[in-house]
Amino acid sequence: MGRYIGPQVRTDRRLGAIVSGKKSAPKNLARRNFPPGQHGRTKGRRRKLTEYGVRLMEKQKLKFLYGGLREKQFRRYFDEASRSKGNTGQVLLQLLERRLDNVVYRLGFASTRRQARQWVAHGHFTVNGRKVDIPSYRVEPGDIIEVKQGSRDVPQLLENLENMDPRSVPSWLELDKENFRGRVIDMPRDIQLEVPVNLQYIIEFYSRV
Repeated sequence: MGRYIGPQVRTDRRLGAIVSGKKSAPKNLARRNFPPGQHGRTKGRRRKLTEYGVRLMEKQKLKFLYGGLREKQFRRYFDEASRSKGNTGQVLLQLLERRLDNVVYRLGFASTRRQARQWVAHGHFTVNGRKVDIPSYRVEPGDIIEVKQGSRDVPQLLENLENMDPRSVPSWLELDKENFRGRVIDMPRDIQLEVPVNLQYIIEFYSRV
């Protein structure tokens, strides 16, 4: 299955949470009795979710929260987490947090993870002095992420840094705002998601498929 490229607000309303990273108006999340979309009213009333549907919804929330990952890619993260030591759900979050596009977002260079993925893919960032244009690149403690010299005058990036609150940078990252630089100082700890996600439901979802 390919990556969803349709209206992000529609995804927010379908999942009942702002997973796009954008500040949707409250009316966009209103729980109506018909599905979202142009033909939603013609499809009749919403059906009550089954147990499978509830668990699918939680998986979709996490997948779209991290920029709308492809299902195959998300499943690889889950499989790796399930083979690792420790709590599968927490290891899964650690793997997702260590993506370069997520780190760019967490440092405040980008306003959403989708924007961060696009900028990484366009080659605006370096890791330890080398250009990296792979959004899924996995960072390690000690890595230094910088905005390339030629990209430091991008208006949107400057606006993002101007408006960001330094206190929002997680404890496992360190931001040098003046030098357009960030550093990974530890493995992700105490990960705070923007929307609540039931990780146990995601584990149960993949145990059934």
